[in-house]
Amino acid sequence: MLSALFALALLAALAGPIGRRLVRHPGFVTGRDGRLSTSTTLALAWTVLLLWLLLTTLAYGLTAGGGTDWFRGADGPLSNLTTVYLPLLGGPYTALIAAKTVVGMRVEHGSMAKPAPKDTNRRPLRDLIANDGGRTDLVDLQYVALSAVTMLYVVAFFVADVGGGLPKLPTEMWALTGAPAGAYLLNKMAARATPVITRVSVADGLLVVEGGGFADDSRIELDGSVLATAVTPTGALEAPLPAPAPAAFTVVVTTRGLRSDPSRYAPAA
Repeated sequence: MLSALFALALLAALAGPIGRRLVRHPGFVTGRDGRLSTSTTLALAWTVLLLWLLLTTLAYGLTAGGGTDWFRGADGPLSNLTTVYLPLLGGPYTALIAAKTVVGMRVEHGSMAKPAPKDTNRRPLRDLIANDGGRTDLVDLQYVALSAVTMLYVVAFFVADVGGGLPKLPTEMWALTGAPAGAYLLNKMAARATPVITRVSVADGLLVVEGGGFADDSRIELDGSVLATAVTPTGALEAPLPAPAPAAFTVVVTTRGLRSDPSRYAPAA
């Protein structure tokens, strides 16, 4: 019981400062669009978890475990580190590196759009399971959910028997992170360059739509009606509002036959 409490206290001491740091300065786990990066966040979470397992095992071995002799032998506390835990960590890191490479190449060649970062320090956790338009992405959702379940599984088994070292999980356990990581990467490769709306504003009778993935043929639709659209030098879209202009409306952008998610505009109270 005492070893379990020590393990949980060490986890809180390790994860707490990291979490507070990321809340204040989340840039480390955000993508080029300023949103939380699913692959970076999960890779960081697995790194913290594995570091906690090793530190707790080391502390237990040097105190209650009886010293360095406890670590020796084919069935020592770290015996399945290379067969189970490094593959568990390898899946998220492979997805992280490959996804960054794929997204960077697709943005450079114009086959994927990434909107400019928003001017806000808020990074809602929903970013982890949502696409660039803010809608829930099934592939991201399964990647996050299965990774979270696997982490909880590892933590629960370890806390239940700290003296047993790293939990003797099935070697196939890596599939719970490797397979979703692979699906996540394939989704990044297959995603179409759908236009993304990040901000809608009205000024001097003009409707201005900011975002990414826009082109010369982009058209703004206001409540289903197509407006005469022009591309500004900054890459935003603008169109004259119809008269009389509605107080609140829904905007959709169509580019190369692909439609953005609808964005609702309402004047500030």
